[in-house]
Amino acid sequence: MADDLSWGGLLRGMLVLAAIWWAWAAYAWLTNEVDGRRRGVRLAIFASMIAMLIASLAVPGAFEEDALLFALAYLAVRLLHIALFAVGSEHVSVREATRALAPTAVLAPALLIVASALDGTAQTAVWVVALLVDYAGAGLRGIAGWRLSPGYFAERHGLIVIIALGESIVAIGVGAEGIALEAGVLLAAALGVVVAASLWWVYFDAALEGVEHRLEALTGRARNTMARDGFSFLHLPLVAGIVLLALGVKKTLEHVDEPLKDPAAVALCGGVALYLLADAAFRRRTLARAEPARLVAAVACLAVIPLALELDALVALVIVAAICAALVAVEPARI
Repeated sequence: MADDLSWGGLLRGMLVLAAIWWAWAAYAWLTNEVDGRRRGVRLAIFASMIAMLIASLAVPGAFEEDALLFALAYLAVRLLHIALFAVGSEHVSVREATRALAPTAVLAPALLIVASALDGTAQTAVWVVALLVDYAGAGLRGIAGWRLSPGYFAERHGLIVIIALGESIVAIGVGAEGIALEAGVLLAAALGVVVAASLWWVYFDAALEGVEHRLEALTGRARNTMARDGFSFLHLPLVAGIVLLALGVKKTLEHVDEPLKDPAAVALCGGVALYLLADAAFRRRTLARAEPARLVAAVACLAVIPLALELDALVALVIVAAICAALVAVEPARI
């Protein structure tokens, strides 16, 4: 997205993220179920790691020269996932659930192979169809039969949020490479950390433990459906918000004394807003509670987008950081 700062570039970046996220989410369910002490399971997981590494290496060219390589590696990841569930679990209900999801889990990556032979709008359209098929597989075919450990599942998704936020800070260092370390650049880097820290703060609050307790209180299909909706589905836009924020901060570092271009302004301000909206939806789905402060902060960030197109990028980042800091200051009183 940084190399192709356009609306099309943003869309393609988000499509790749959605594909990778769904593979990761699938393996989060997998390692919750199979016995990792078995030799065959370990070897298969290592093989899937190699396949995903190859897919990640192909990400920059996933819509260009490495499209077929990405599609083949991604298909291998998904096939190994199905195979692991089939042979790694001793529970009949899990095997039956695996058979129900297998058609869409295989069809979607196969469509990416078709997309690799296309380009432009047609290629993007096939990607969209492939992801709709994949996500619909879990959304429409149900999730009965899976066994879930609430503590493990919540912990894994919390860790992935930490990793994403940490990588957003790494992106600040990457973005500063080759740039003169003047006062504006240093301030922008510091503010990027302030925003990332604020997003970490609001996610890891006292209510997060209540989500785990809520899952513990449920059983069977009700527990699995809530876990799927709250974590597998709603954490995708949450992580996407972090990715967009990192892009926005990177472009701010490059142009601290100039207004941001339209996609960069949307990434910076809209990324934070998307994160807060997704987090509010996550709390609503799992705890049935509203998050008015987070919703107000999200709307405020969206309102900064027109300003970011007119004011210096550093000023826009200052405003976004101030909104996030104010949210952190206000929320503890309610908790």
